[in-house]
Amino acid sequence: MGAKELIEAGKAYLGIEFGSTRIKAVVCDEAGNVLAIGGFGWENSLKDGIWTYSEEEIFAGLKACYSDMAKDIKEKYGIAVTSFAGIGISAMMHGYLAFDASDKLLVPFRTWRNTITGEAAEILTKEFNYNIPQRWSISHLYQAMLNKEEHVKDIDFFTTLAGFVHWKLTGKKVLGVGDASGMFPIDMSTGNYDEKMIAKFDVLAKETALAKGLKDLLPEVLSAGENAGILTPEGAALLDESGNLIAGIPLCPPEGDAGTGMVATNSVKVRTGNISAGTSVFAMVVLEKDLSKVYPEIDLVTTPDGALVGMVHCNNCTSEINNWVKVFKEFQELMGAPVDMNELYTKLYSVALEGDADCGGLTLFNYLSGEPVTGFEEGALLLARKAEDKLSLANLMRANLYSAMAALKIGLDLMLKEEGVKVDEMYGHGGYFKTKGVGTKIAAAAINAPVSVMETASEGGAWGIALLAAYMDNKNGMSLSEYLSAKIFNNTGCEKCAPEAKDVEGFDAFIEKYKRAIAVEKAAVENL
Repeated sequence: MGAKELIEAGKAYLGIEFGSTRIKAVVCDEAGNVLAIGGFGWENSLKDGIWTYSEEEIFAGLKACYSDMAKDIKEKYGIAVTSFAGIGISAMMHGYLAFDASDKLLVPFRTWRNTITGEAAEILTKEFNYNIPQRWSISHLYQAMLNKEEHVKDIDFFTTLAGFVHWKLTGKKVLGVGDASGMFPIDMSTGNYDEKMIAKFDVLAKETALAKGLKDLLPEVLSAGENAGILTPEGAALLDESGNLIAGIPLCPPEGDAGTGMVATNSVKVRTGNISAGTSVFAMVVLEKDLSKVYPEIDLVTTPDGALVGMVHCNNCTSEINNWVKVFKEFQELMGAPVDMNELYTKLYSVALEGDADCGGLTLFNYLSGEPVTGFEEGALLLARKAEDKLSLANLMRANLYSAMAALKIGLDLMLKEEGVKVDEMYGHGGYFKTKGVGTKIAAAAINAPVSVMETASEGGAWGIALLAAYMDNKNGMSLSEYLSAKIFNNTGCEKCAPEAKDVEGFDAFIEKYKRAIAVEKAAVENL
């Protein structure tokens, strides 16, 4: 079938992902070819000290995004879409949406961005002997209990943003295992929540107002490929205000953006991983076995089909690079030269490769905000050098690119060097990798492993959840990694960069000086 006939017959797949600044829809066929897209921009709000999106914004944004996708189909193919072979919902992970027995939202949605759960995260990490970050849903719940918040006594259910939207579309209180692993730890032997940790939590909860045991509050866990319910008439109305969309469409398990990023980069197989590098940066590696001890710098989550993943998340990546590019833009304008921002970025990224492997001794901290991996609650921007160090444009840009990966490297080194985790290949995506041959080369040097960027890297998580909807319908006994390799990425081109010894040695030299200079960065934070 052609694209028009496929969509008209209801045999395409729809994925919708709620990102932090954009809700995106992707329609694809069973081979992953993108047929239509849609989007809607939105921003979180700071209300009473809480970063949030209102319930009204969530569903208004969902409708607007779907409408934009339907408009794209109408313009391209001249048809009104009425059905799909499968639908998937994804969203930014973690956070806190708590409901009472009548399904009323008890407090405004608390997103992953909030850092108000430090006490809870510390207690739970110690009790469980398992790293529980502040942004995890269980940290938000326990902090509310510690704070003796009024709503705690009425909690009947809590979930993530993806779980909430999926529930409203299907009536099913379920979650894909990848997203669930950011709510509460998963037992790898069962693929479900860790029962021993649940029992420990229930002991902690005895002196609080929580009325139900934790197990009864959490959504059901499902793995990739399972059916997670069907679109109800009420759900169809929530999606499509035109009324064209019919009920009865199957939905795959809702997932978090980390899981859909793994799917979209074909990095769900053991010993593969991905680096997502933009405003912030995180890297995920699919592990062969559990880590030997708890590392505050490493989150343990899962792939959408339940494999254990080590994740390092850093707050700062490309923002300071952007600031330096703006300075050079101002200089170009001062000299009366026309400015093409794409060309400027390409030339400044590319000139970094002409710099010394150790950046000529320059040290740069890109901490616009705090950086938990290196122990900073606040940040300061810092460029430091000694008289004998070599300041040049190439070394300055190389130091910027190294700095964007520096905190991530420190976290990843705990896995790769201290724990001996093996990585055969990492897949990069995000703005850091846009200039061909630059981001891949620097990242490969940072982690001493090959880094690839696929031609499909820009499709993102909405495409990833659409692929999970297609997998549910076409798996035919294949594992998720087998399906992705055989059906989706079998002919995908990519830019692959293996690490070069001199670059690895240069980055190691930079990072050793960077670690020593952390004391200088702390002084900058305290005194600037």
